[in-house]
Amino acid sequence: MQKKVFQLLVDNTAGVLSRISGIFSRRGYNIESITVGVTADPKISRITIVASGDDEILEQIEKQVGKLVDVRDIRELKPGESVYRELVLIKVKAAADKRQNVISLVDVFRAKIIDVAPESLIIELTGNQSKIDAFITMLEGYEILELARTGIAGLGRGIENVVYIED
Repeated sequence: MQKKVFQLLVDNTAGVLSRISGIFSRRGYNIESITVGVTADPKISRITIVASGDDEILEQIEKQVGKLVDVRDIRELKPGESVYRELVLIKVKAAADKRQNVISLVDVFRAKIIDVAPESLIIELTGNQSKIDAFITMLEGYEILELARTGIAGLGRGIENVVYIED
């Protein structure tokens, strides 16, 4: 099993995400991560999907999603040619006597504390998946009360991979 990151440019219309995810569910493919947001052009949305499977499954995903009417462009964001980032918010139980240790970890990972309550901290961290996974591992000695991950957002490096959509 391997993972691929697909970037889709789609018409920003109702139901487009449902139609795309329907291809995955009907065929039993797994979506590991999906993020969606409008682009600089409000008529177009960018969807970043991380999917896993063997070469044949991943090729089928790309072909079948690319056939949808709303999909203007689909391409793989290859690791060496792209930048991936993910955001995580983590609420950690941290009484006053343990807070300094958590703050030290936050500093090492260049994260931010965005909320402080009497018994907890909310930490914001942006980075690649391995950085976020490593940070969560380092927090194993603390009680994580809540955790929210956005999934991967990514762009190809340089200007060669920019897609211009003509109406």
